[in-house]
Amino acid sequence: MLRWHAHLAEHPFTGQTDLVAAARTVLVVFADERSARTAASAVVTIRPGGSSQAAGKTVEIPVVYDGADLAEVARLTGLGEQGVVDAHTGTAWTAAFGGFAPGFAYLSAPGEPLDVPRRDTPRTAVPAGSVALAGTFSAVYPQRSPGGWQLIGRTDAILWDTHRDSPALVRPGDTVRFRAVCELVTVADDAAPGLPGDPQLPGNPDPAVQPEDAPGRDTAGREHADGLEAVSAAHASPADDADHALEVDDPGMLSLVQDLGRPGMGDLGVVASGAADHASARQANRLVGNPSTAALLEVTMGGLQLTARGHHVLGLSGAPVTARITNEEHARPAPFCAPFALYDGEQLSLGTPSAGLRSYLAVSGGVAAAEVLGSRATDVLSGIGPAPLAAGDLLPVHPTAPGRAVGHPEEPAVHVPAAGAATVLRVLPGPREDWFTPEALSALRERTWRVSSDSNRVGVRFETPPEGGLARSREDELASEGVVAGSLQVPHSGVPVLFLADHPVTGGYPVIAVVLPQDLPRAAQLLPGSPVRFHPVPPPPAATAPAEQPTSGDTA
Repeated sequence: MLRWHAHLAEHPFTGQTDLVAAARTVLVVFADERSARTAASAVVTIRPGGSSQAAGKTVEIPVVYDGADLAEVARLTGLGEQGVVDAHTGTAWTAAFGGFAPGFAYLSAPGEPLDVPRRDTPRTAVPAGSVALAGTFSAVYPQRSPGGWQLIGRTDAILWDTHRDSPALVRPGDTVRFRAVCELVTVADDAAPGLPGDPQLPGNPDPAVQPEDAPGRDTAGREHADGLEAVSAAHASPADDADHALEVDDPGMLSLVQDLGRPGMGDLGVVASGAADHASARQANRLVGNPSTAALLEVTMGGLQLTARGHHVLGLSGAPVTARITNEEHARPAPFCAPFALYDGEQLSLGTPSAGLRSYLAVSGGVAAAEVLGSRATDVLSGIGPAPLAAGDLLPVHPTAPGRAVGHPEEPAVHVPAAGAATVLRVLPGPREDWFTPEALSALRERTWRVSSDSNRVGVRFETPPEGGLARSREDELASEGVVAGSLQVPHSGVPVLFLADHPVTGGYPVIAVVLPQDLPRAAQLLPGSPVRFHPVPPPPAATAPAEQPTSGDTA
């Protein structure tokens, strides 16, 4: 895996946008279908050369070995406490792959000197900087988060900092050496903002904590992993102009700043995120004359109220919603899928969507929120990006030239089925389709699945059907591997989870099928209770491989 990862990082395919190392596999993501098909044909001819040893930098991490589980690890290994410390510090650990959380690296060692099971009962909160063991891996928790690994020590090393040129201290391919110390100059702050404190978040490195019953949870809190200390800091830029902004009077159920995300950071444990219904987000920006990359608002279940500071042009798309504009003298409706003016002092109020879940509100110039890792998108799983909107927030808007062109009225980019109507999602075979029985494969396409109320931007959950879940043909555990938006991952319950924009980078459950990217905008609009049918489509024919491929070794 390390050889493949190093080779594809050094010799990327045409159109390659992301590379995710996992326990035994490497996930390669492409910008378009044609590039992916070409690479799929060419990859069989490549034999990556070089050594399996890490080719990255060496990172030394000081550790105080006083962890709560050190005595238990000493008992399990028979080494004694000092023997555990000697084994941990006496080997060079390789950062094999990332996942679970930004900056979290799974470290492996030759000869597997320490092999211990996870705790029987996972902790709901592991302090930031905890040094831990699980199976044959070691790791350092970058943020306070749930986990069931055995804690043997602590460090003050900052594993994740978005203000650094390379936010992750340890990346796949790096070598880590632990050094025992008696004390730390600065101990990591256990109370620092971290991941949402939910022990059932997907992507958690502990199978006992992984979701049989939860793909994650939207967090409406004000703390995010990047330490955005205040609403003004989260939604402001250095060039803010209070006279050209939108003031939040009521955020509704959940309103987020989004754009098209931050692709290409999977190895850091950072998913692309971005607008869940990217087709509608692009349309809203197009209506007001913005580039597709401009930041806008994603509004879940309506209810948003904004007051204009200065004159603005806005556009609504996504889930169809009634909108009204009021001022001191009168009220008027705001159109849907057409640009409209919101003058200084006027208030825009969104009702509840008549169908669908997420509406998109763009403003000419774009929302001028601060960028994090090159994007203004809010990732609810990791906490990266601006915090959810709250009453009193001031959203600065980039200025535009007078007379700037806007778009024409359009038909909605995404057809949102009426309440009770089934949504058909086309699926391709998943990479682990062979882990399921023929009956399970038939059930996936023949049953009508109903969306659970526990769904969110991380994934769509489904209610357990009367017939039960999908049966596997094998019961062994799957080593963690990369997953993409659209993956239908099946936990032990047998009820699939459809990953959306804020899905974890890696997962430990088999993926039976993958929803076509073209259908993901419809999936993002699924309301609780909505019926869903999965329609299998055959994989497209492989493209012809080019005559020469980038390779650094023998070719077949």
